[in-house]
Amino acid sequence: MHKGKNRSWTHWFEIPASNYDRAKRFYETIYQMDIETVEMGPYKMGIIPHNDVGCAIISGEGYDDAPPPGGPNGPIVYMDANPDLDIILNRIENAGGKIIKPKKAVSEDHEFMATFLDSEGNRMALHSLK
Repeated sequence: MHKGKNRSWTHWFEIPASNYDRAKRFYETIYQMDIETVEMGPYKMGIIPHNDVGCAIISGEGYDDAPPPGGPNGPIVYMDANPDLDIILNRIENAGGKIIKPKKAVSEDHEFMATFLDSEGNRMALHSLK
């Protein structure tokens, strides 16, 4: 039986949005990048540029009319904030989000983290080396 070591368990994650344009603007603002919009049936998806693990903002039937999965207390996704978490963290409130836990050292081996609510009320996290 495979023990699961050295396996990437994250392949794709979606950030639910009740207001797609607001969510897209939020992530474009904090990351200072363009997000491509793709229509997929009843869904509007904002594909966040990525190399390995894919990520999209998603809105549409099944996302708009249901409460966000987890909201501020559900599962948490850590997004890359390298080279310095402070750069992205400092953009969150002006973009319509709220910082929940400010930057702190996780440990000497695991660098830094912070948590925030995005413009849609999703609890998210940032991780960086500095």
